[in-house]
Amino acid sequence: MSSETGSHDNVPDDEKLPRAHEGHGETATRGEDPFANPGLPPHENRVQDVDERAAKRSERTVALFFTVSMLATVGFIASYVAFPIDKIIHVWPLGDISALNFSLGLTLGLALFCIGAGAVHWARTLMSDVEIADDRHPIEAEPEVRAKVMEDFRQGAKESQLGRRKLVRNTMFGAMALVPLSGVVLLRDLGPLPKDKLRHTLWAKGKLLVNENTDEPLRPEDITMGSLAFARPEGLDPHSEDYNTEIAKAALMLVRIEPDDIKDKQSLDWSYQGVLAYSKICTHVGCPVSLYEQQTHHVLCPCHQSTFDLADGAKVLFGPAGHPLPQLKISVNKDGYLEAQGDFAEPVGPSFWERG
Repeated sequence: MSSETGSHDNVPDDEKLPRAHEGHGETATRGEDPFANPGLPPHENRVQDVDERAAKRSERTVALFFTVSMLATVGFIASYVAFPIDKIIHVWPLGDISALNFSLGLTLGLALFCIGAGAVHWARTLMSDVEIADDRHPIEAEPEVRAKVMEDFRQGAKESQLGRRKLVRNTMFGAMALVPLSGVVLLRDLGPLPKDKLRHTLWAKGKLLVNENTDEPLRPEDITMGSLAFARPEGLDPHSEDYNTEIAKAALMLVRIEPDDIKDKQSLDWSYQGVLAYSKICTHVGCPVSLYEQQTHHVLCPCHQSTFDLADGAKVLFGPAGHPLPQLKISVNKDGYLEAQGDFAEPVGPSFWERG
């Protein structure tokens, strides 16, 4: 018994472990990967690789895609100029849609699609499709590896036939050079050029203050102490096409404060019997100011909490607004109605580059 035990102890530990492959066919050699490397399938030439006429056909197809892209970009710009923004057309099955939006989307989509389709067709039919297996290397490349990468790059550039297929190269460059013009044209939709449009409103000397709710001209007695009223210029029709554009600049806020409580002398001089008229457009991002505190004479913008003191020239007390609300000088005409004595002394709403 002792001799058998000693013999068993001399067996290496790994020999004592059960073999998982026993009874399952041929055993695997120790230290070898049990999964064989399948390798790469043999390369098969495409018709373009052996027939130059087929390669030329593919070249012309790719060039056609890029040329259509260039024409679509030109069509995008032409559509932007040709179609008015309010033109509506019927397109089945979409129904009634804007002719401008439809044409812009169609032409820009076609331009981008043709660039992608041309690139894909080029890669599938003309560029080299030989698969190469390469061992992984450390992150820090050795000089030999860097040299190999550059050589591979040069080889890839050569196999892409960019230098040889000049028609493909030139039309691709043309398509890629023209398509960014679509974005340049879209910059025009950021709004009208400032010039004088942002500096002036519809208010002018003699324009009556019309109540936004009743559509009637306002008298001083219509503005009660501690209340807030809103007005628009006489002649601005709420149903007109340019109403939203004009009221966004001309919207007026009226408040009545005891003359003795008005701190700013100019505000007092521009008021009538304590009735003050200020722009309703917040000087931060243009939200309508409308929350009034009667006891403090403060008005609050609900968007970002900019607070203005109406008793002190509508100066900014709190929040991100950059300057006070512009005041409109008012008086009363011979019929007893409130009227403007001119336009706002400064541009209304948020700051802009040319504000000065």
